[in-house]
Amino acid sequence: MQTLSETQLRLVKSVGVEEENGAGKGDSKSLLTVDEYYQRVEQYAWRIRKTHDVSEIISILDNVLSETRDLHQNDEMSSVREKIFYAERKIESLRYELELIRELVHTDQMTGLFNRRGLDEHFACEAARADRSKDPLCAVLIDLDNFQEINEMYGYSFGDNVLIYFAKMVKGALRPSDVVARYGGEEFVILLPDTRIDQAVGVIQRLQHILADKPILNTNNQPVSITFSGGVALRQAYEHQYSVIKRADEALFRAKNTGKSHIEIAS
Repeated sequence: MQTLSETQLRLVKSVGVEEENGAGKGDSKSLLTVDEYYQRVEQYAWRIRKTHDVSEIISILDNVLSETRDLHQNDEMSSVREKIFYAERKIESLRYELELIRELVHTDQMTGLFNRRGLDEHFACEAARADRSKDPLCAVLIDLDNFQEINEMYGYSFGDNVLIYFAKMVKGALRPSDVVARYGGEEFVILLPDTRIDQAVGVIQRLQHILADKPILNTNNQPVSITFSGGVALRQAYEHQYSVIKRADEALFRAKNTGKSHIEIAS
């Protein structure tokens, strides 16, 4: 009986370029033997070992999974069909676990917002897009007012609920294209693509009004007002994330010194 390594796998794979003899077209197919398939898997494995980028690993696994699924098209593989299904399930399971890891790496577990790493990734994408399209991109640094006093008065568990509630209200008030991240403690960063500075201020003021109209309730069902101060910075062309956040932080510092629930524009 033939073993898997002896069986010729008719693995369908698009070539995408014309061959020198003129027979190949963009839709032509090439055939891989089992040894060639294993060599490709080894190359994928080598690429995985060389990278720490979870997104790149997931992309590589997508390629492996696609080529493994192509094995089902080969009638000669009926004797090892169960092994192919097993390999396919293992790859799918690993890919799913890596998706979860990527989500955990980029997400603040308490609020469900992006964390700093998630913010870095989205800022890079939005900044590159803004530079290409010449569209405005605003960054807002927010700090909840009197948060330490809230913790001391109502307890740290309630303070956590305040952060969760604030995150929920922010996400509900913004566009799907906007990015919200927990920057640390009671600080948050909001990225507003395609938004001028006056529009960004208007967005933050609207959020302040929403919070004023819908205060969180404490354990005694008494309303507790949540206010925040903010610094708004319009990103300049090709300006680095550190510089943008630094300017927003300086504006936030002025806002906190001016009074609670205040917004300042970065210079």
